[in-house]
This record gives sequence, C-alpha cells and structure tokens, in this order.
Amino acid sequence: MREGGSAMRESLSAASRCPKSGSEVRVTDVGADNRTPATCIQCVGAGTLRAQPLDMMAMLKSCAFSGIDAFPIEVEVDVASGNLPSYHVVGLPTASVREGAVRIRASLEHIGEDMPRKKVTVNLAPADRRKEGAAFDLPIALAVLAAEERLDLERLRGFLVMGELGLDGAVRGVRGTLSAGLMAREEGLRGIVVPACCAQEAAEISGIEVLAIHHLSEVVDYCRGGEIEPQRPGPALTAEQGAASCDMSEVRGQASARIALEVAVSGGHNLLLVGPPGTGKTMLARRIPTILPPLSRDEALETTRIYSSLSLNGGQLISTRPFRAPHHTISTPALVGGGAPPSAGEISLAHNGVLFLDELPEFQRSTLESMRQPLEDRRVVIGRVSGRIELPASVLLAASANPCPCGWLGSEDRQCTCTLPQIDRYRARLSGPLLDRMDLQIFVPNVQLEDLRGSAAGECSESIRERVLLARDRQLRRLAPYGCRTNAEMGPRATRETCLLTNGAEKTLARLYEKRRGMSARGIDRIIKVSRTIADLTGASSIDEGCILEASGYRSLDLDPRPRLGLPSSSASSPMDSISVSASEPRSIR
Repeated sequence: MREGGSAMRESLSAASRCPKSGSEVRVTDVGADNRTPATCIQCVGAGTLRAQPLDMMAMLKSCAFSGIDAFPIEVEVDVASGNLPSYHVVGLPTASVREGAVRIRASLEHIGEDMPRKKVTVNLAPADRRKEGAAFDLPIALAVLAAEERLDLERLRGFLVMGELGLDGAVRGVRGTLSAGLMAREEGLRGIVVPACCAQEAAEISGIEVLAIHHLSEVVDYCRGGEIEPQRPGPALTAEQGAASCDMSEVRGQASARIALEVAVSGGHNLLLVGPPGTGKTMLARRIPTILPPLSRDEALETTRIYSSLSLNGGQLISTRPFRAPHHTISTPALVGGGAPPSAGEISLAHNGVLFLDELPEFQRSTLESMRQPLEDRRVVIGRVSGRIELPASVLLAASANPCPCGWLGSEDRQCTCTLPQIDRYRARLSGPLLDRMDLQIFVPNVQLEDLRGSAAGECSESIRERVLLARDRQLRRLAPYGCRTNAEMGPRATRETCLLTNGAEKTLARLYEKRRGMSARGIDRIIKVSRTIADLTGASSIDEGCILEASGYRSLDLDPRPRLGLPSSSASSPMDSISVSASEPRSIR
C-alpha cells in the first residue's frame, strides 16, 4: 500500500550508517522534511550534510468505464518535496478528473486534514486508456493521506474504491456501480467501497463485500480502526413490483389487434401497427408491458447495468421491464448509441423490454436504417479508433404509422386526400429491409361506436399474461440448448430443428411463396417463427396449416396494399390471393 516507511524510520534513528561509505554517522539534521538519510562528511566533502529526497507513495484500486463495462484502474499517488507545491494527474484524465484537486482539498480541510504543500503526482494506470468522471476523488484523497503516512490503507487492501467528493466531504453517487462490482468479483477482489446512494445495486452481487459510506470521515475512521456495517441485498423481485397503471381491458374493440399483441409478446416478435389516426395504435402499444412476463433476476441485473452506466436507476435494482418511447426527432447516436465517449442509446435502454417508435415514417431514414443490424443481432457494436464497444439490445420493437400523409387512407369515416405519388413517397421513408424485420404488420381499423361506448370491457391484462407465461415457459424449455429465450431470438439452426411443420403446413407455405413473389427468405423465416409462437399459445407440438395461415395474415405489407384499401393496383399481377384473404382475420387462439 505504501513504500518508504521503513526507510524513514531508519533515517530518524539516533545512529545510522552512510549509504555510500558504510561509516556510522550521527543524525543531527536530516533536513526540514525529516525524511532524508544521513550521509557522512567524507562522501559529501567539506561542508554541510547533504541527503537525497525520499518520496512517499500510496496506491488504491478503482475503475473506469468503456460503454457499460468497467475495467480496473490503479490510483497511484506520490508526494515529494519540490521547489513549489503542485498537483498533477497523469494517465489520460479528462477535465472532471483534474478538477478533483479542488474538491479533494476542500474535503480534507473539512475533516481536519490538509492537502500536502508539496509536489503531489497522481497516476491513473494503465496510462493508455481515457479516464473520465469524478469517481476518482475518494481514492485519490485516501491515497494522499496514506502517502503522507497519516492513514494506514491496510484495511482497504483488496477493496475497489470509488466516489465523488463534495466540498464538505460528503460522498456523492457515481455511475456504473453495478458494473464496478461485477468487475471487482471477476478480478478476485474482496469488496467495493461506494457511496451509500449507490450501494444497494452493488449489494445485489454475491461474493463481494459492499461498504456504503456517506462522508469521507467514515472511511478515514474505518482505516483507523472504526467499523462500517456491510450493505445487505434488498428484497427479492416480485411480480407486484411491475404492476402497471393501465390495463388491456381499457381497449375497446380491435379484437384482431389484441390477438396480434398477444402473439408478439409471447414470442418477442417485432410489431408494426398501421391505421388512421385515433384508432388506438398508441393505446395498444403502451399496454404491451402489462402483458409481459416479470423480469428474472439475471434480466434485472442486465437491465440495471445499462441504466447504472448512465446514472438513470437512482442506485436501485430495476424490477420492471423498460418501456422507451423516444420522439421522432431523436438523433442516430441517441437511438442506437454512440457519442463521445460512446454510451448506450434508447435501443439499449429498452433491453429486455419494449422500444416504441410512434409515427415511424416521421423518423429520419438514416436513423431507422441504423437499427437494422441491432434488430437482427440483438446487440449494438460501436467502433472507434480507440476501441470497440458492444451494448446489449434485445428488445421487442413496437411501431405505429399512418397509411398515408393525411392519415385517412382506408378509413371508413373520412376520405383520403393524398395522391398516389404522395402515398408512394410517404411509404418510401420505410425501407424494405426494415419492414422485413417487422414480424407482425397489422392494419388497425376504426372502432365502431357501439364497441367504443359499450359497457362490456375487454379481457384484462392479467389473464392474457397467464397465457403469455405458459407460452414463454414452453419456449424456454425447448430453446435452452440453443441459448435462446424466445422464438424471435432463434437462429437458423434452432428454427430448422424446433419448428416442425406438418405436411399440410408445408404445402400451404409453398403456395404462399408462389403467390407472394416479393417475399424474401427472411420473410419466410419470420412467418415460421410466428407460426411456432401461435402453436405455443395453443399448446401444439408442431405447426399446422392454421398456424401458417394466421402468421401469413400478420404480414400484410408483403403484398401491395392498394386493392384492400380501394386503390388501383400498381401491378395487375399482384391482387390479394385467396390464401391471404382467408388469413386476414386471425383465428382465435383462446
């Protein structure tokens, strides 16, 4: 923890030996700093005694962050006599790290200590990686006191220390406490010293000791023999913690859309709702979290780790699935991640939850196109000259869109005023590859007045959630050997081996492929995955013809929508075929 303590004690003894000649000398004056060993007159020549300064150094463990991952940092502090007092931080620190000198000086004064009036050098190793933030204030302050031999750091051996200091010595919260705790466990450290407001999330990690502190004086007293009660884990996660304020029973009518939502949530499939304004697209999407399964402990830790890296969790473990709904003016880095330094975007903040993009065609095309790879791989890869960062992004993407610029195409209440070129330009904002990644594409019609004003409520979220849980449980058991949790996450091998089609289903799929010449291989793959989810909801072991027909009806944008909406077809050879018409109304899965 510190070096030079024994040398100093030897130099202050009544008798010592010259380090050069070995002659015994009497110590009468070892310099103003009381740290210089005596040297005999023969070695320095006639005149006064001369001694070489002996520096004092201390070291503590801390960490820095790259994306949401923490990496270890050694905080080394050297205090030496110099011509003028100075404070230097090396090791690629940002301005927030260098400004810590002011906070550290004021904090030490408030606990009755002071910053040495000497040359103080702080090294953050490794020196070739950028360090930012104020989390180094606490370890630097403790190491300064230890380098002056005013503090013994033996009790902090094997601890990772992080925390921002206020001018009064209060220890303030820092980001990434959960990632720091995970890294400390991986490095084999004994524990972690963190601000009290962040200690709860770190306490969720088994195998390490968590010391929660409110003030600098607490950890100073601990090093001098005091005690700090280790932080205990919070209560276990319960389903009640994720209770929502809205419910599916509030949705009137829209039977087909409600069934589509159940299928999407059961298999983790992406969903696009298309329809005129006021038909309930946003209302349906915002009730998706009410039928999602509760977070497991591993999922809660994954989600909290992302939020902790941006200080968005309030120091607590997240117990509900996230629902993120960014505005259509969002930038590409804010949506998928990036910036300087790179950080998680909305798609990562929605990990293990729902990302809702309302008015999808209003988003910038380049922003939407940047989501294609994350939706396919369920992770975001940000490449920079300085390195590569991976962020998790396993989300259920729900989006809504109007069918045309005025919004009334296909409405039974108002006449559309858009021309065909306007409609084509509007729909061209959504590329084919992006739409191909939307497993379910549903047209949401107007709600009839008798349904809207009727007294009969729709099915509640709780009963729908029970069926979703059963379907998810079947998927978990079946896909465990493949490392997947839902049907939407299946790769080619898992799809081929677990999605067994009956002979009738194979023939139906072949007829669909013949009729829908524009359907891609990915589109076929998505139909099979959605069919597998429908079979899971009904408890079937294989996929039959009805599952294929219903799944195909959920991909209405694979076909030219003009005939169904009463417009002239863009091609005489692409009318709606009999199979798609029979599948346009999904059969009840209840």
